[in-house]
Amino acid sequence: MKRKIVNPWEWQKDLGFVQANDLTGVKRIVFCAGQVSVDSEGKPLHPGEMVPQIMQALDNLEAVLQHAEVKLADVVRMNYYTTDIPAFRKAEPLLKERLEKSGCHPVSTLIGVAALYDPDIVVEIEATAVM
Repeated sequence: MKRKIVNPWEWQKDLGFVQANDLTGVKRIVFCAGQVSVDSEGKPLHPGEMVPQIMQALDNLEAVLQHAEVKLADVVRMNYYTTDIPAFRKAEPLLKERLEKSGCHPVSTLIGVAALYDPDIVVEIEATAVM
């Protein structure tokens, strides 16, 4: 697969995403369900805490990707659903750092929602990976 990152502007770089991924030669696409901050039995972790929930959701996403034999660097799209956009925006520098360390440069969308599946969950992350 060949990836060309398309960024007609610079402002999004501070937020850790790109405007488009132009992909050619794709052989495989992995669509991941939204990942949240839960343990291996599905019990919510870090009630109401944005940063720990983002990190746990990313840990869970990486576990799913690993089982699909792909890595975070293969993710080209992430959608973020949150019940607290201001808290998410404060956490963005840590999210950006984690994505950059793994070589992940996704296009993304941040969506504010009234609620997620459990009242203690404040963020959900869904992803698409390609190879």
